[in-house]
Amino acid sequence: MKIGRTNCDTTSIMNVVKAEREIANQILILRGQKVLLDIYLSPLYEIETRVLKQQVKRNFNRFPDDFMLELNDKETELMVSQNVIPHKGVLGGAKPMAFTEQGIAMLSGVLNSKRAIDVNIAIMRTFVHLRKMFLENKELNQRIAELEKKYDEQFQSVFEAIKQLINNKSEPRKSIGFKVKNS
Repeated sequence: MKIGRTNCDTTSIMNVVKAEREIANQILILRGQKVLLDIYLSPLYEIETRVLKQQVKRNFNRFPDDFMLELNDKETELMVSQNVIPHKGVLGGAKPMAFTEQGIAMLSGVLNSKRAIDVNIAIMRTFVHLRKMFLENKELNQRIAELEKKYDEQFQSVFEAIKQLINNKSEPRKSIGFKVKNS
C-alpha cells in the first residue's frame, strides 16, 4: 500500500521550490515579527489585494494583533524608502497589512479555496525552513564559540610560555663539546 501523492511531477515540485524561495525573499521583520505584506500575498492567492483586505475586514475577529499588523504611516514610508514597496500608489490609498505565520494560516480559512490552501502549505513550509536554518546557524555559532574558547585556553598557555622565554634574561650558556688544545 502506497501512502502519499503519486501524481507529483518534476515541474510541479520545481514550481513549489521556486515559490518557496520567492516567499522567503518577501518575508520581512516588522515590530519584531516575521511577516508577509498583503501586496505580496494576493498574487500568490491569485486575487486582488483589495479582495484580500476585504475578506480580512469581514473576518476581523480572526486576526488579533499577533496575527495581522496594519502598518502606520511611518512604517509605510520606511517600506517605500527601502524599496520593499515600490511606491505608495501601489497601495491604492489603503494601509498595508502584514501577516504573521499564524495570520497566514488563518487566511486559508477566510480565503476558502484550493489555491489558498496550497499557497498556505507552501508558506508554512517556508517559515519552518527558515526557523530550521536559524536554529542550525545558532547551533553552528555556539559550536564555533566553544571551539574558540577551547583553543584560546590552549593557546593562552603557549603564549604565556613564550612570554616567559622572552622575559627571562638570557644567561651565557655553557659550551658543550670537546675542547681542543692548541699546542
